[in-house]
Amino acid sequence: MDSIPKKLYHIHRFNSRSHLEFYLSGKEDMVFGEDSLKFPMMNLHYVFSRGFICGNLLIDLTMGSVIHHLYSASNIFQDIIIMKFSEKCSMARRSSWQGDRAGAFSWNHTKTSVEELEGKSDQIQDKELNLKASIKHIVTCNLEEENLTHPLVLPLADCVISEGLLDVISKDEEDYMRNLEKVSNLLKIGGHLILFGLLNTTYITAGADRFHMMKYNESFVRSALSRLGFVIDYCAAQRRRNVSDLIDYSHIIFITAHKEK
Repeated sequence: MDSIPKKLYHIHRFNSRSHLEFYLSGKEDMVFGEDSLKFPMMNLHYVFSRGFICGNLLIDLTMGSVIHHLYSASNIFQDIIIMKFSEKCSMARRSSWQGDRAGAFSWNHTKTSVEELEGKSDQIQDKELNLKASIKHIVTCNLEEENLTHPLVLPLADCVISEGLLDVISKDEEDYMRNLEKVSNLLKIGGHLILFGLLNTTYITAGADRFHMMKYNESFVRSALSRLGFVIDYCAAQRRRNVSDLIDYSHIIFITAHKEK
């Protein structure tokens, strides 16, 4: 495995459609449903339903063209800004799902999960429309800048969600800390950061390519958050529930933390 060269998510071309089909589709042979679909949605529903995360603006930094994790967020936040390091991912989001284009990736299977979590089967269609209305901007950002959206300056967010992105853009622990600090700079004092990560992982496959992922454990990410002035409010980790050589993680982790300084 280690002898195969790995590409970098934010530098090389990442096949976002293949990523969706491999890890997030509703196909019967899609083995990642427990980890990549149910676990994030269940934990997001839980923390948002508790009421301690609130505000008007949410910023989302998630790898690929993923949207299912934002259903619960759109119950709370009127304005959602999506940041992408890949222009292709930005274009896919704008032109397909948001524009209801033919051939767009279907998220219908995630609506069933929303229905089960919230018990609102008669409002599922409204939920998708509500999410689309909440997404105000999709912007492409630059990892080389301290302000990720330079020269655009965004208002500070009440909440930032990052699903898997820090794992694929960070080369090592030092790099992860720099990137986490840039993400922290998007938040207000008192605002909440929601992180999804994959523990003990070194690669992810998308299309015919294998991409680098930074290997770390739960202790490291807890320490990193503490060093940057965050206090963890909630943490859940789940052992891998699938067998596949597309990716080599051991656990998926979900952390909610608030920014104290």
